[in-house]
Order: sequence, then C-alpha cells, then structure tokens
Amino acid sequence: MGKIAGIDIGGTKIRFGIVNELGEVLAEWTIPTKIPLYPYLEEQILRMKMDFPDLSGIGIGTRGMVDAETGVITFEKELEGWQGTAVKSQLETATGLRVECNNDANCAALAEVQLGAGKGFRRAACLTVGTGLGGGFIFDGRIMNGANGGAGEVGHMILYPNGLLCGCGRKGCSEQYVSGTALRRLIREENVIDPETRDLAMPQHLFRLAVDGVASAISVRERFLSDFAIVISSLQAVLDMECVVIGGGVSDSADDWWDLLLERVEPLKLKPFEMRRAVFGNEAGMLGAAMLIVD
Repeated sequence: MGKIAGIDIGGTKIRFGIVNELGEVLAEWTIPTKIPLYPYLEEQILRMKMDFPDLSGIGIGTRGMVDAETGVITFEKELEGWQGTAVKSQLETATGLRVECNNDANCAALAEVQLGAGKGFRRAACLTVGTGLGGGFIFDGRIMNGANGGAGEVGHMILYPNGLLCGCGRKGCSEQYVSGTALRRLIREENVIDPETRDLAMPQHLFRLAVDGVASAISVRERFLSDFAIVISSLQAVLDMECVVIGGGVSDSADDWWDLLLERVEPLKLKPFEMRRAVFGNEAGMLGAAMLIVD
C-alpha cells in the first residue's frame, strides 16, 4: 500500500504523520490550528503531498461528530465554520487521493485495537479521559459510527439525572464527573491543598496527593473512581465488550489509581472482561486516522 498520511485535528493544533500500513511512523510534525479551517487544511495537505508524492491515501481524525460514509462534519461548535464541511469529497477532489474521515476518539480507539493495547480483541471499547470524556467502539476491526456519527460519545451518557449542566445543554452527563475538568471541580469542592504550593492542587498531582494520605485528595479520588467504574459497567451492559482500553491525559497518573479502579469495576462486571492501559499517547489519533485507509 505504501505511505499513508494520518492527520489529527484538535482545537489548538493539527498533528500530521506519514505512516506505513504496519503503523510505523516515518515522519511527524504539528502545526497550529487556524480558522477558517478547511482552506488552511487543504493548503497544508497539498504542501505535504508535494513532499510525499507517493502517498496512497489520507486519513483524518477530527473533534466533533462525523458522518463516516460521506466525510461531512455533522456537529462541532468549537471550531468555527467546521460543522457542515464536506471534508472527504473536497479533499479527494483537491488531491486525487482516497480520503477517509472520522471522529478523533474513534481514530484513537482504532489505533489501540489494531496496533496497541486492544490488539487481538474482536470487541473493544476505548475511553479517552482528558479535558472531557471520549470513547470509541471497535467491533470486528471496524469503528461503530452510529446513524449520525455519534456512537462512542461516552461523555454524554447521563450519569446523574438532573445533575450538573453539560456543555451539550443537558444535565448530568458523565464527563461532568469523569474527566480532567471534573477533577478541577472536585478539587475546588473538597478544597484539596497541595502542601508544597499551599494552593489548590493541580489535577495531575491529585492522585499522588491521595497516595500520600491527604484526606481531601482521597475523597476526590473515591468520588472520581466510583463514577468511572459505573460508566464502565454501563458500557458492558450495552456492548458486552471483551476489553476496555483507557487512555487520555488523566491516565498519565494511572500508576496512582489503576489498581483501585480495577477493584471498583470488578464487583460491577456482568461477565469477565479485560481492562488495559492505552499504549499510545498523543499520537493515537494520528495513527488511527492513518489506519482508516488500511482495509
């Protein structure tokens, strides 16, 4: 198949990678995200195509909901003007190459199942715990996209009816309780003070403070992990997956909470399933985008 371009579009930066069909990264670089996005993206891709004339296809992962068949962005409010863009058809016309487009969390999930922690499992759910809570479901090697490109929006499963207001406009969504943003709120509510800075703790330090015995940090950890376990259990009731892979920025501190999460999930399991930590970090979305081209 030759070389494939994988592109991961985020709110502040765009990651490009040139990848072979085995998932080996041959070149990689990032550029800032600029609005209006499409003409800027096309310009950068045409420049890339000049540098790598032997590309066989381009895979794109982007925030927001995507109609994977048409490659149209069906819902995205943060990137102005991106919603409604026919990414696939416009880029195929501009480049003459095959283009596939999907949600960034779905792409990260695809990378983990084809190349990483979920390899060998036919049915896997991958959760990305960062600023928000994202997900992707890979069954028999294919992304479950849903009717409108919205499958895998784990962060918008309602965890607490009539709970905290979410950015989507509904109340009680799970990412208000299981995410980096949720940790910041919980730290404020429990008044978790970092002994070294004498200020409110940063989310990346929260779990280490709990290990060190800070009572308020332990309280936050318990609330967070209990809610996380319920989210995972609910997914099993719907998907009956064989494996859950967990990644994202919050998982960077997993050495301090992973075993505790396993303990909380275990009594909630309907049937046994594996839980694994993601292999890939920030490159997961780019790698998975490239894998969209590998049939």
